[in-house]
Amino acid sequence: MLVAAGWCSGINAYLTVLLLGIGGRLGWAETPESLQRPWVLATCAALFAVEFVVDKIPLLDSAWDALHTLVRPSVAAAVGAAAAAAGTDAALGQPWASLLAAALALTAHLSKASSRLAINLSPEPATNVAASLGEDIVVAGVVGLALANPELAAIVAVVLLVVFAAVGLALLSLARRALRAIRRRRRGGAGAAPASG
Repeated sequence: MLVAAGWCSGINAYLTVLLLGIGGRLGWAETPESLQRPWVLATCAALFAVEFVVDKIPLLDSAWDALHTLVRPSVAAAVGAAAAAAGTDAALGQPWASLLAAALALTAHLSKASSRLAINLSPEPATNVAASLGEDIVVAGVVGLALANPELAAIVAVVLLVVFAAVGLALLSLARRALRAIRRRRRGGAGAAPASG
């Protein structure tokens, strides 16, 4: 569960904690009691509602991602420590569980943020909305799988980590090429001398 929760926190920390807490409260799986507290669930639900809207607005989503560069790994580290302390992931000690979860979250977050920066070069908002909804669905699916089958969820999370990183790098490369082409066109247009009459 630690691997899946760590990766999911890097994509959407509030939804991850919210689903883990609800899953624990409903008895679907053993999750840390600290994630099941009403104030934690209410806070995560409110912040997820804000992120659900902000994450679909071009450029505002990248500003939100920049703000969450420290937040998402920190939330993942707290989840990892809570899981180790509660014995739900006792194979690692608390410091190592925190470090692993934070590293997974940071990697996932950087992949997401770079992908969204590249997508923001597109002039229409539909791509942002589709990417955001897709991320939310993937996070909900992986957390749900972690509650039912943590070992399989860990494998899926590692595969998604690689896929998201590859897609993020490919999109950044494509965005760089597009920016270079735009700059070349601007220089070419500015360099052309006006025809004399």
